[in-house]
Amino acid sequence: MREEISIHSAIGEVIRKFIDRGFLVPNDIVLREIRVCTDHHIQAKGLLFDGFPRTVFQATYLDELLHSRNHEICKAIYLNVEEEELFNRVRHRSENSQRSDDSDEVLQNRISVYQQETFPLVEYYRKQGKLAEVSGMASVDEVFQRIDSHIQNCIKKK
Repeated sequence: MREEISIHSAIGEVIRKFIDRGFLVPNDIVLREIRVCTDHHIQAKGLLFDGFPRTVFQATYLDELLHSRNHEICKAIYLNVEEEELFNRVRHRSENSQRSDDSDEVLQNRISVYQQETFPLVEYYRKQGKLAEVSGMASVDEVFQRIDSHIQNCIKKK
């Protein structure tokens, strides 16, 4: 979706308006983009989604989409980061980025939306035995290694 924003497509402009305010992009837009993306990579041995799904509704849709193609989610990786650290990271990132959603006010709204809409995914994937919790409080290299380990384990299962 950020790619659509960066090329200033019509859909990118709609997406930007939601992201700029810290809101989730509506399901009809997100799910259409996911279907298009997965259609383009239909022959791939696997897909890695970053920041998707963001709601249980989206996760259910993704499960059905993948099932229709004889695939399934191997792991959902939950990066657990303390709220104060999130603010620190966004403040640091905003010094070097031009992202319109890098403000304390927008981040506070994003956290509120996350707690209401996205956090239930932790239990959704835990019940399926597909949740991998990774502490995001470690160094970038350590977090990468932990995530990569989970991805490699999924690849080995194929």
